[in-house]
Amino acid sequence: MTQAADFGTFGVWRGAALLDAPFARRVEALGYGTLWIGGSPSGDLGIVEELLDATEAIVIATGIVNIWKDDAVTVARSFRRIDEHHPGRFVLGIGSGHREATAERVRPLASLAAYLDVLDAEGVGPDQRLLAALGDRTLALAAERSLGAHPYLTVPAHTRHARAVMDAARPGALLAPEQKIAIADDADAARATARAYLKRYFRLENYVGALVRHGVDESQFEGGGSDDLIDAVASNPTVDAGVAGLRAHLDAGADHVSAQALGDDPLGALELLAESLELPPRR
Repeated sequence: MTQAADFGTFGVWRGAALLDAPFARRVEALGYGTLWIGGSPSGDLGIVEELLDATEAIVIATGIVNIWKDDAVTVARSFRRIDEHHPGRFVLGIGSGHREATAERVRPLASLAAYLDVLDAEGVGPDQRLLAALGDRTLALAAERSLGAHPYLTVPAHTRHARAVMDAARPGALLAPEQKIAIADDADAARATARAYLKRYFRLENYVGALVRHGVDESQFEGGGSDDLIDAVASNPTVDAGVAGLRAHLDAGADHVSAQALGDDPLGALELLAESLELPPRR
């Protein structure tokens, strides 16, 4: 059974379209415990298999498979195929996506629960899966019916709140938020990189709503995001600032934090972070 400790304290988040075997091997060699596949990978989970085949021990997790994109039976069959060859190294992250992008997204909590019911019936148990979660009810469902939650685009105040909600539902559930990091020569350059990346996310109600509920004023989203908002969700511009951003989530109650390195040289940034975090390299 995959336990929270198997994820390691720090991981890496990267969109599926930007991942390949050399990237995964380098992330593993640097000592990160988990590689998260973002961007709603397809239900055949071919990218998961490719990355697992290319590495030796790192955990691969989807962050996330969109439940409206592929049915649970298809995804479960893909999971079983992969787990047979790489037992204990793949964790299936699922989520309900965004109302703005998915016309079918109605009653998302009930739909997630129904999806989990099918996964149960198909042999993908709670210890093999987790949920993308921002709101309280989804966080509680994640704790009750999976390893835990993988919040995306949050601040430490949300992590602190999520920890309390999840502990009330099931103490010890995994809480694994993502944190963006933009390393550059100066803060203005780092913020420009982060603003360009965050533009589409700041149009999505569930992300904006979660940030507002946890201390961000709505006015801070104007003009692509205030400096304070950008600095909070995309730590910059130095390695020390990136490390502080990751550790802030741990201090707030996270078990594991995944770093999403923004910019033209993500591996270079991840190498600098790994050195500063004193990760045990696998060379």
